[in-house]
Formats: sequence, C-alpha cells, structure tokens
Amino acid sequence: MSSVVVLTPLVIASWPVISAAVTAAVASMGFNVAQAAASATPEYERPAAATRQRVEMELDESEILAESRDEKIVVERDGIRATFSRDARGALKLCMEGESVSKSELKRIGEELVNRVTQQFVYHRVVTELKQRGMTIVDEQVSADRTVKIRVRNL
Repeated sequence: MSSVVVLTPLVIASWPVISAAVTAAVASMGFNVAQAAASATPEYERPAAATRQRVEMELDESEILAESRDEKIVVERDGIRATFSRDARGALKLCMEGESVSKSELKRIGEELVNRVTQQFVYHRVVTELKQRGMTIVDEQVSADRTVKIRVRNL
C-alpha cells in the first residue's frame, strides 16, 4: 500500500531553526553568509549608493517565535545582499538589495530564496517527525525541478 502526501508549508519556529534552514538554503544557491545574529550592520549605517535597488518581501504563513527582535542573517552573492529578519508581527522578512540590478530581478531572486528556505524548513520538519514516529526512510529523490520524494516504511 502506498500513499502520496502533498504538504502546504506553514513555517512556525524559533530563530535557531529558521537560521539553520536559511543557511542551508542560501548555500545551495551560491550565497555566502556575511553577518549573522545581532551583529548585522543596520541599514541606516550602510552607505547609500545611487544605483542601489531594494525590495522587501514577507514569507506568507510564517511566524518566528519571539526571542530577540534584533536577530538577522545577511547573505551576499555577486553584489546582491539578502537580509533575513523577523518583522514586528513576527513573520520572516527578506530584504533584497543590489547595485546595478533591477527590482524585478531582485524580486525573482528573493522569491527563489524564500522558496528554498521554506523547502529546507519543511524537509527537516518532515524528516524529524518521521523519525520521532518510528518510521524508516527507505529512499529519497530530488528531481530536476527540486521536488523531493521521500519513501518511508512504517514498522
């Protein structure tokens, strides 16, 4: 007997769990962590550039549990800076900045980052739940479109 489960992501976690998902996701896209936690340079302290574009996004259906409001992860790649943080309502927020990059390109890259972070979070949450329920992972496959298929056996 087999079944197929399609998951709709709901991201609710503490900052350490989210930061692990962010770190894993951005590394797979070639980004490097520039700054983490409260050491991130505030936006008002960074020099403004005439060609710098900025796009802000919020991860739908997310809630970062309150611990510290100042925690951030800043990643960079090819002159593009992405800052993950918790907004005032507790949602995961992403601010994309880049020089000589259009807003539409920043938004596209930001959406890809958000999707990868969500996928990493859900993947690790599912695997953890499966192990806690005594199930054995028999096979895992990642297709070209980054769809993940996990075969499990319930003993």
